[in-house]
Amino acid sequence: MQKPALVEWMNEKATAYSAEFSSGENGILSEIAAFTAANHPDPSMLSGHVQGKLLQMISAMIRPARVLEIGTMTGYSAICLADGLLPEGKLHTIELREKDALTAKGFIERSNFADKIIVHTGQALPLIEKLNERWDLVFIDADKINYVNYYETVMPAVRESGFILADNVLFHGEVLEDQVRGKNAKAIREFNEYVKHDNRVEHVLLTIRDGLMLIRKK
Repeated sequence: MQKPALVEWMNEKATAYSAEFSSGENGILSEIAAFTAANHPDPSMLSGHVQGKLLQMISAMIRPARVLEIGTMTGYSAICLADGLLPEGKLHTIELREKDALTAKGFIERSNFADKIIVHTGQALPLIEKLNERWDLVFIDADKINYVNYYETVMPAVRESGFILADNVLFHGEVLEDQVRGKNAKAIREFNEYVKHDNRVEHVLLTIRDGLMLIRKK
């Protein structure tokens, strides 16, 4: 299914306009974005300016005591999500790749949230089970194949009216195709369908960046 050229042009213009009229990044976030663009093999994975600001806003509205992030990358989104933590709040973030985890730790230690963000390195599913926390907010942004597994693993520990955010739920537009071919796109479409039919939650899919699903546990 090929997108019309006009729609692509409008999306590019709208994205640039959105960035222009969103509050700017603070110093450490700008530094992370520049470092990631210059050094990371897949910098497009970064949440980035506009989505990062949305994550900050959501955290500020919820005022969570406990946040879980699955997929740290270079630490950008963790710092955004930590912005709304209560004074006694903590954010646990899990990164599979040791190199990315070390990079994230370096930036986090220089941020305003060095004492609030805890970086874990390793496979997410066993680490989540060991944390034994009650989550106010969960952000899923890791390997797409395990999205449903992550969702079900955290769901019992998410408080009533707590939130789960899932990134990349449009997966570069591949989920919009009549025939979804790639394994990651298939996994994301399956996740979207799974959430759609889950009567434990309310949800809305936002078309910001690569798609962000906001899910509230009833």
